[in-house]
Amino acid sequence: MEKFTKHTGVAAAMKFANIDTDMIIPKQYLKTIKRTGLGKHLFAEMRYETDGGEQSDFVLNREHYRDSSVLVAGDNFGCGSSREHAPWALLDFGVRCVISTSFADIFYNNCFKNGILPVTLPREAIDYLMHDAEEGLDLTVDLESQQVLASNGKVFDFEIDPFRKQCLLDGLDEIGLTMEQGEEISTFEQRQELQQPWLYDRAGAE
Repeated sequence: MEKFTKHTGVAAAMKFANIDTDMIIPKQYLKTIKRTGLGKHLFAEMRYETDGGEQSDFVLNREHYRDSSVLVAGDNFGCGSSREHAPWALLDFGVRCVISTSFADIFYNNCFKNGILPVTLPREAIDYLMHDAEEGLDLTVDLESQQVLASNGKVFDFEIDPFRKQCLLDGLDEIGLTMEQGEEISTFEQRQELQQPWLYDRAGAE
């Protein structure tokens, strides 16, 4: 998983509330178990016409926002079903941070497992940053200092669980965390095989 330390990128404004996971990645694209290739389907029902052409008024179809890596969104982002494809699609598009007043719990948790930083800020801060996003300005998100910096340098502090913060800083998902204990796991398995060899006797089990 890619580390997240400090990120600066074009911010896109998603002003409406209750952006659910079916809006983020519609159900017809959930057949894959790969984490790549979903970015082109991100917000598909808002980005594309029924004939496949782009909807010119959708923010991510505007030239300046095609490489947006920060979303400033309305309340309750990521609500709906618990599909992990939602953060997969965001990350594959290039989004590294979503800023909102609130997130659905499952989506919020899934972001950390996929290298995306969800930042929760009060309404006043969101309104301020939304203006920058509507102007197509860059925002900087500094995870180490737990700050979002507006285009004019104004700082907004945010809270984050220390364990999740460290995982993002180190670029570790749950598998990566487990593999860090590889030596201890190997030692345990060797000891277990000596103490309870019948558990490892495949021939005997057959």
